[in-house]
Amino acid sequence: MGLTFVMESVANQQKSLKAILTEKKDHRRVLLIYSRDDAQHYSLEQQEALNEERAGLDERDLDVIVLVASLVMEPDRQFLMHDYKLNPSDNFVAWLIGKDGGVKQTYHKPIDVKELFRTIDSMPMRKQESKQ
Repeated sequence: MGLTFVMESVANQQKSLKAILTEKKDHRRVLLIYSRDDAQHYSLEQQEALNEERAGLDERDLDVIVLVASLVMEPDRQFLMHDYKLNPSDNFVAWLIGKDGGVKQTYHKPIDVKELFRTIDSMPMRKQESKQ
C-alpha cells in the first residue's frame, strides 16, 4: 500500500477544503500539509515519515491532507490565508488541527513524528480517549 492509504488529497475533490475540515470536526484530528511546488521535497519527506507510523496515526484518529500550491483552488487558498494565516511565500507549512477544529500547532518544516505524537498525546481530549 502506498502513501495514498494514509494521505488524502483535495485536488480531485468536489468539496472545498473548509467543507472537508468541517466534516472531520468532532471525529478526526487532521495534519494539513501545504507546500509550494518547488518545495515538494519537504512534503514528500513528511509523508514518508508519517507513512512509517500508520498505526500511530490510526490510534490517534489522525488524518493527513496534503496540498500542493499549484493544485489548490483559489477559494481554498483564500481560506488558508484567512483562517490559517498561510503566507503564499512559505515553502512548507503543516497545521495540526484538533477534533474541535482549532489549530493546535503550526510547523514550518517537516515534523518528527514522535514529537507530533507527543503533542497529540498531551491534548486533554486525547488523554481522555486513552483512558477509555
